[in-house]
Amino acid sequence: MGFPKSFYRWRPHPWHGLEVGEDQPRIVNAYIEMTPFDAVQYEVDKTTGYLRVDRPQLTSSMPPTLYGFIPQTYCADRVKALSPKSKQGDGDPLDICVITERPINRGEVILKARVIGGIQMIDNGEADDKIIAILDNDPFWSHANDLEDMPAPLLERLRHYFETYKLVPGHLSDVTIESIYGREQAYTVIKASMEDYTEEYG
Repeated sequence: MGFPKSFYRWRPHPWHGLEVGEDQPRIVNAYIEMTPFDAVQYEVDKTTGYLRVDRPQLTSSMPPTLYGFIPQTYCADRVKALSPKSKQGDGDPLDICVITERPINRGEVILKARVIGGIQMIDNGEADDKIIAILDNDPFWSHANDLEDMPAPLLERLRHYFETYKLVPGHLSDVTIESIYGREQAYTVIKASMEDYTEEYG
């Protein structure tokens, strides 16, 4: 008797072993690394796929949403081409911020996210876009399909977080927010990151 197709004998790597999503780029899978309750920066370890502690947050900023990445994406030349002021892609999977009405207080979860926009961020010269999405089956946010459906204060909270989350007191930040864009541009960035992944990893 063989294992069912959906059964993983071993834990899949969340970056390489999970899929982007059946209805991408409109709805994508998101692997969550951080929650709004985390005062420590967590990142997936690229070798093992387990979550590791990157650093304590140096400021009082907390993530305003769930924060993670889209599997089987990669920020390289195609993503960089969409961010003209960048020198290169950041060489990481494409980041995603997922908005929910009910608090989710644990990381290392997978969810389906409906893409509504994104933030064009440059970190130390590298393209480091942040996709903005909604938990797809959240009835509270069922009306939200594009950036214009979001409250402006929430978008400003996201902007402020990413402008300050790597800030070292007494030093200038290397992070700039170039723009906040809508759904169609977010689709374009996701497709570019998928093509970058295919070129890098096959």
